[in-house]
Amino acid sequence: MNNEQETPKEGKYIYGIIRHNGPVEFGPIGIGKRSDLVYGINYNDISAIVSNSPIIQYEARRVNMTTHEKVLEDVMQKFTVLPVRFSTISEHNDDAGIIRILENDYEKFSDLLHKMEGKKELGLKVLAHEAQMYETIVEKYESIRIMRGKLMNLPVDKTHYQRMKIGEMVAEALKKETETYKNIIHSVLDPLAEDVKVNDNYGEMMILNAAFLIKNSKEPEFDIAVNELDEKYGTLMTFKYVGTLPPYNFVNLVIKTKGI
Repeated sequence: MNNEQETPKEGKYIYGIIRHNGPVEFGPIGIGKRSDLVYGINYNDISAIVSNSPIIQYEARRVNMTTHEKVLEDVMQKFTVLPVRFSTISEHNDDAGIIRILENDYEKFSDLLHKMEGKKELGLKVLAHEAQMYETIVEKYESIRIMRGKLMNLPVDKTHYQRMKIGEMVAEALKKETETYKNIIHSVLDPLAEDVKVNDNYGEMMILNAAFLIKNSKEPEFDIAVNELDEKYGTLMTFKYVGTLPPYNFVNLVIKTKGI
């Protein structure tokens, strides 16, 4: 009995779709340990960016995700790119299988490329500084300030209920304040964006976790706006500004590879 594992068949790992007609290569930067060549396969005026790959399910580990993203970022240096879902692999180890995929969904890909042309994604996370935000709340909300003042010199074991109450008041005030700051940030940045995707916050100190689809021509203006917000509110919160990114939050490209 042969206990050796069967070698996986070969296919084509698909990273993204670009508007391009003709040969294009990006070097030996493919996913996995083999560092396969990343290149384009054409149909009409669009190309799929691929590399050879065993037909396996890549684990969503940091090393794999980073390689997938790095390929897309390299492609984006020269082209508008539609990112394809991580670990999308054609079961055909030839160009013909990829060409059929492009042919079947040509109109969808072409329309999305037109929509994304000349645009990029910029990410922004805003996190409140806990101590400074707390002091601002105490200063702004008189009821909290008065109750805190009354409790300062009283024994903890005798004021359990009151301290719970003030904790609830602070939590409610924090929620109100973060919502106010979030709205201020949106009012400044949203008019500069073509589209905005607000993602879930993690932790009560996160004010905003958003992606902005920006025209390339608007990026300098957007940069200035973020910097001005940082200068104005930097003592209260941290602005984590990331770009330039492929439009992950605005294109959710799931490609059918089975049976094609």
